[in-house]
Amino acid sequence: MVLPTKRWVAQHPDRIQLYSVATPNGKKAGVMLEESGLPYEAHTVHIGKGDQHDPEFLAISPNGKIPAIVDPAGPGGEPLAIFESGAILLYLAEKSGKLLPEDPRLREEARMWLFFQVGGVGPFFGQFGHFHKFARDKTSDDYALTRYATETTRLLGVLEARLEGRSFLVGDELTVADVATFPWVQALDVYEGKERVEYDRFPRVEAWVQRCTARPAVQRGLAVTPF
Repeated sequence: MVLPTKRWVAQHPDRIQLYSVATPNGKKAGVMLEESGLPYEAHTVHIGKGDQHDPEFLAISPNGKIPAIVDPAGPGGEPLAIFESGAILLYLAEKSGKLLPEDPRLREEARMWLFFQVGGVGPFFGQFGHFHKFARDKTSDDYALTRYATETTRLLGVLEARLEGRSFLVGDELTVADVATFPWVQALDVYEGKERVEYDRFPRVEAWVQRCTARPAVQRGLAVTPF
């Protein structure tokens, strides 16, 4: 694995290299690195400028999506590139021993809720944001917006029910499931869509987002790779 050497030059090649930008998925990786305590170096991938199509980036993220990391000390001591935010979170959790519960049942619950975000919250919240804010004038009817708004509201309801009697999605400690999910809920502000998805119906979700974002490591992670 060769690190990018033209657009993103590593000043500390012995550290984990993060290639990202502050989208919801990008924020997940920065927060996870800060919470894990693993040494890293961050590089901003300007997707609005087409950086994601750079051959050097595609060499580490074949799908051309952020975030991606390169661990120079991967398994067996060999460099390893990882793309897909969920995979990155699990890799960093296992490498650091943090944000995955030791209890086997809770560990599997954390994995389940991580994949709930990857398979549900991310895709549907993202499409809601696209049609609600960024493509309002590009469609002739509101079928797509209604579909994604309805599902976003339903998913918020799932989170609201899960958070009854809990501080976080799994037990009383922050896990990869929380790190994966709360940036997507935050994005509803960016999408200017909280009223459309009836966000006020979900006070436990809002309280949980506030608990997550009050953590100093989370605050640092959210600021790692700005637009």
